[in-house]
Amino acid sequence: MNHVQLENKVCIVTGASGGIGKAIVEKLARSNATLVLAARRIEVLDELKASLPNKDKVICVRCDVTKREDLENLVETALTRFKKIDVLINGAGVSSQYPFWQQPIEDIEKVMYTNYYSYVMLSRLVVNQMKEQESGHIVNITSGSVMVDPPPRNFIVYTSLKVALRAFAKGLFWEMRDFGIKVTSIFPGVTKTPLTGKLNEVTSDNDRLCSVESVADTVMFALTQEANVNPLELAVINQQTPWTKPVIPFTQEHPNK
Repeated sequence: MNHVQLENKVCIVTGASGGIGKAIVEKLARSNATLVLAARRIEVLDELKASLPNKDKVICVRCDVTKREDLENLVETALTRFKKIDVLINGAGVSSQYPFWQQPIEDIEKVMYTNYYSYVMLSRLVVNQMKEQESGHIVNITSGSVMVDPPPRNFIVYTSLKVALRAFAKGLFWEMRDFGIKVTSIFPGVTKTPLTGKLNEVTSDNDRLCSVESVADTVMFALTQEANVNPLELAVINQQTPWTKPVIPFTQEHPNK
């Protein structure tokens, strides 16, 4: 995999403090990319930065992606410090597993604002600058559940928003491709992250889950293709946990908050 082309590229990563986002950050850092790390827990971002090479090319920004002012500050901070944005990786995400009639209203709002609104808004905030420089790449961490019809039980709000995000990304690519802007959707299967780790019962064999590294490798594959190639959609699905038999049972109780 040729990472030379990522050297000195300015990359914003949301959800950078853990899970898939952290794994992506670590791989980008080893490729000598310039990084703008965003998450709500600034102290965790600072710890991550301390573990990375080329720390002078990394800044951390406290950002609640559900708040427009935080998203605007994130983009403004990146442009003020580095003068450009080459890559946006939308990786922030939350989940809420309930039968719809039991799902808390506040959970629905949080999932909507985190998993859909922030992706669309951040894309809107960076796309004109990318258009001016005639290059850029927007990567959305979506979900393997978008390939399930109907959506998995207990996940209908989460999955329907991911389906909408998939449609948005495809449409955005067709609008922006003539300006040299790429758009990629990543569809991870059930992955070993702090989120799935909070479930009481995900699978009897945890090794059957995707690793965060496998998802991050897929993101790196997308970012390192030649200029005239856009990996529009890439799925990383568990070999032994097909979505035809979901590993998260309908009776799963919601993890403790």
